[in-house]
Amino acid sequence: MTDEVRNVIIIGSGPAGYTAGLYSARALLEPLMFAGYMSGGQLMLTSDIENFPGYPDGIGGPEMMIQLREQAEKFGLEVQDKNVEKVDFSGQPFKIWVEGELFLTKSVIICTGAESIWLGAEGEEEQKGRGISTCATCDGAFFREEEVLVIGGGDSAMEEATFLTRFASKVTLLHRRDVFRASKVMYERALNNPKIEIRPFRSVKSWLSDDAGLSGAVLEDPRDGSIEEISCTGAFIAIGHKPITDFLEEQVETDDSGYILAKAHTMTSVPGVFAAGDVVDTRYRQAITAAGMGCQAAIDTEKWLEDQH
Repeated sequence: MTDEVRNVIIIGSGPAGYTAGLYSARALLEPLMFAGYMSGGQLMLTSDIENFPGYPDGIGGPEMMIQLREQAEKFGLEVQDKNVEKVDFSGQPFKIWVEGELFLTKSVIICTGAESIWLGAEGEEEQKGRGISTCATCDGAFFREEEVLVIGGGDSAMEEATFLTRFASKVTLLHRRDVFRASKVMYERALNNPKIEIRPFRSVKSWLSDDAGLSGAVLEDPRDGSIEEISCTGAFIAIGHKPITDFLEEQVETDDSGYILAKAHTMTSVPGVFAAGDVVDTRYRQAITAAGMGCQAAIDTEKWLEDQH
């Protein structure tokens, strides 16, 4: 346990966390960040970011996160790649437990983001990492000249499918409906790729495997319940995300899905606790908007701390 009370502790990293760290460090608040084991967040799993202003040739997700971190550290952000286990926001100073150690702080910025949702189909747990993945960028190269599935109907599913055509001989995109959430440009890019077959009205009932790992899936047509088998050695699930807020144990208000609700600008239902990025944003979910929210949260925190004197 430490007796030192920090001005601000940032929980989580990614564009929101690192930008909050940059701004609060430049405001001389001496921020401490617990970046988590997966420091950099979801963008560590993104191959090329083409829609962040200022990078006409694009930039790799991990590369951008390393640069953001270096920039924030240059101005005094202290980063520890550890996970926060629990928090106590019931009184000042706030208490934060990290790997058994207690930290005290006047304010908190939560930037824990969101994580992939799994299907939960029969046989899935056994094949995670043996053929079933939620990250084409991480695992796509393992499936050179093999047939793979992508499950989902949004932009991330189209992006995963398109990316996988670099390696796989065939990509079959499955979606439970014939209406796709994906933007027109992403959908058409997948539709027009000769290596991608899009199959609507197909959901995965169960996964098939052999000694080598994943071998296929049993598909169901939700309209009439008819069943068919499809062979594949890899499958990538891209059906959405859930916010990483379990560690908060409902100490700040969230919506039914667990996303933190902003009450005044970026402040949560607890005065002195702020949130930014995908942990609060159910609408935009972009690197640039997460970074913008990180900036807002740092400025809101600085102003709130000033008002406490």
